[in-house]
Amino acid sequence: MNSANVPSRADQQLIDHAREHGFEVTGQQLSGWRHHGLLLANAHGGGLGRGLGSTSQPVAASFALVLALARLSGRGKRPADLALLLFGEGLPVPVPTVRAAFHAAVDAIVLPGGAESGQDLEEQLDAVDTYIASGGQAAVMVPTRARRVDEQIAAFFQSAGVPWPPAELAQWDENPGPERMTPQGATLFAADALLTGSAPLPRIAALLRGMTPGLDVNPIASLVETTVRDVPDSPVLGPDESLATLTGDVRRTLHELAATASPVDLAAAWRAAQDVRSWALDLCTRAEEELAAQAPGDATMEWWVSRQLPAGMSLLEELRTRRESPAGTARSALGLLFQREQFAEIDRRQPGCQWDLTQTPGFLPPPARTFLALAGTAI
Repeated sequence: MNSANVPSRADQQLIDHAREHGFEVTGQQLSGWRHHGLLLANAHGGGLGRGLGSTSQPVAASFALVLALARLSGRGKRPADLALLLFGEGLPVPVPTVRAAFHAAVDAIVLPGGAESGQDLEEQLDAVDTYIASGGQAAVMVPTRARRVDEQIAAFFQSAGVPWPPAELAQWDENPGPERMTPQGATLFAADALLTGSAPLPRIAALLRGMTPGLDVNPIASLVETTVRDVPDSPVLGPDESLATLTGDVRRTLHELAATASPVDLAAAWRAAQDVRSWALDLCTRAEEELAAQAPGDATMEWWVSRQLPAGMSLLEELRTRRESPAGTARSALGLLFQREQFAEIDRRQPGCQWDLTQTPGFLPPPARTFLALAGTAI
């Protein structure tokens, strides 16, 4: 047998440990995991004396890592995926490996139409526009499952002779002829916002109206549209009615967060991202069950309120994502960190913001509200 293929005594301990727990692991696998920064190097244990060489021992954390790697590894699992999954389970993956995996998740954000980073802004947006005009797939604004729940709520109240949506909503919408963003418009808007960090309030309002196709009125969209009127000369709004706290490609900011956020913050954001997804899927399931039983209750009410408020954007985003992926969770986690930093910056520039409004049911997903409260605001 080639001595190069014989595991060291330390690696044999890890192999035996895995076998005792029902996993078959080879020395070659251990070497590969170390090459990708997923497994810690063995600790040097000193010399054996009399020319017998030196010893090494696995560090204590390696035993848990090997079991997790044996369990999680498989066809299609890239090293970055494994790093994120291990990190999400609280295992001691080397920090540089974790940061590299978060960076890779950001690098996977690409624009439709073949737009490339080497192109200038106009060229990239033109590529997206051309893609849309030629029949390329546009953004799914309201997933089928969410649309079905909305329709079932409307049908239930209409069958009971109750006007739906409630007529009282109309008095809270000051825009009699609103723009409603189309899926094609939403695709271009998302690309523009990603590349510039700019999202003018009127465009955000149009997006909100486009995301509630069954409503002729939308008080929250109206509130967004009238923000500049109600809060003139705000230090957090730029000339185009965008938040002035960010400019440039958002991916650069996410990269910076991946590089600088503490492992504790990254882990907290990861857990919050998972909890937001669990909240969204659970709420949808509970609302569906109530409506199927023709007995709308707490879940149906929470769904309805959330759909009209910013929490609805998270709700729809999670329902668009059929299969959760480690990279997707990493992007969501960085998005929460980004949002937290933005809230803190807004609070710094304009003290006295009405953060108490974020406690309104449906304003934020409950797990996100808990996480964002760490920004030091009164959320």
